[in-house]
Amino acid sequence: MSRFFIFLSVFSCIFFIVDFYGYQGIKQLTYRMSGRKRKFLRWLYWIPSILTLTLIITLASGSRDSVNNKSFGFFYFATGFIFLFLLPKTIFLIFHFFNDFLRLLNWIRKKFQKKSEVASVDPNAMESEKMTRIQFFNQVGLGAAAVTFGGTLYGIVQGKYDFRTINESIQFKNLPPRFSGLRIVQISDAHLGSFLDNSFNEVNGAIDLINSLKPDVIFFTGDLVNNFAEEAEPWVESFARLQAPFGKFSILGNHDYAEYVYDPNDELTLPLRAANMQKLEGIHKAMGFRLLRNEMVLLEKGDQNIELIGIENWGRGRFSKHGDLELAMQQSRLEAFRILLSHDPTHWEEQVLGKKDIALTFSGHTHGAQFGLEAPMLHIKISPSSLFGYKRWGGLYREGEQFLYVNRGFGFLGFPGRVGIPPEITCVDILKG
Repeated sequence: MSRFFIFLSVFSCIFFIVDFYGYQGIKQLTYRMSGRKRKFLRWLYWIPSILTLTLIITLASGSRDSVNNKSFGFFYFATGFIFLFLLPKTIFLIFHFFNDFLRLLNWIRKKFQKKSEVASVDPNAMESEKMTRIQFFNQVGLGAAAVTFGGTLYGIVQGKYDFRTINESIQFKNLPPRFSGLRIVQISDAHLGSFLDNSFNEVNGAIDLINSLKPDVIFFTGDLVNNFAEEAEPWVESFARLQAPFGKFSILGNHDYAEYVYDPNDELTLPLRAANMQKLEGIHKAMGFRLLRNEMVLLEKGDQNIELIGIENWGRGRFSKHGDLELAMQQSRLEAFRILLSHDPTHWEEQVLGKKDIALTFSGHTHGAQFGLEAPMLHIKISPSSLFGYKRWGGLYREGEQFLYVNRGFGFLGFPGRVGIPPEITCVDILKG
């Protein structure tokens, strides 16, 4: 018996047990309804569950083939359906569990009461109070689940196209005066293979929005594609329309190496990876980007300049470590003002912060997990990204005189939508302070 079959069997059992527990909450909510309506709603609970489990098993057993065949249509249908129904059920389960937990505490409390105190309570009143409490918590849970369902559905249908511009202004003491007021626009994590054929209007609208900001220079900080260079071919003309007088510069992200479909330790796939990278480099050039691969270029204005350093992907843990900051900086001057493009923000934490005299770093990679809640006026900033080890996952961060900006991403991956974390276009004005 294969390990994969054992895993699926165990997973299916756990999935069914958890779902059956949630079903008890639905039974409590519907116990006063008429027989036909109650039966219909209870059956209705199980239909998405069966379909979700079926899709999870299908993806687990065939997702590699879908990726290799560059077929993302079914993959995103399946993941969208799974998230759409699994998240609301999870929310409902939390409220249902909280309800049962309070019932358990109440049961323990009554066990320690004197019999005379218990006997003095009207049993009918106790039953009425019990059912009212059950209805209350489960109804709140059902309402929260409905809100989650609606938010997730919006994120899939429209949220992934709600491009927003975030503006920042940063002052630097050592910025060359001629560059004061330089406007930088950053985009990251386009994952163009995820945008299906009906997305040209939305993406072209984002391109127009970028040009309307009148950037002096444009940075793209990695993950142009999901895996294959050809995913970006339909979008060359769109991204070639981006305009910036100081140029357009790009770097590679972890997905650009195609190492999720071609094993980097397998020498037989080396020619395939090399051909894919060669094609990807050509696409960057056709789009008008200068692809920086562990190298430095100068942004010049009159007799003054800025060192722009671009490294290949370097990520903490299991992520690829092609980046070589020492190589990229070997021609750097001691007194220079430096900007770094590095896809993964953990690289800034590991090799830049407090170790290299780099004033400003631009990263991406995290997507803000494509789920979250941000309300700057209320100082609310929540995302599952922090649970995956990303202390700095979105926005501007400062440590001493060093700054890091983490873009929340232009596209999407895995889940075909964005909930509470819209796709981002970053506009940063740097000033002499």
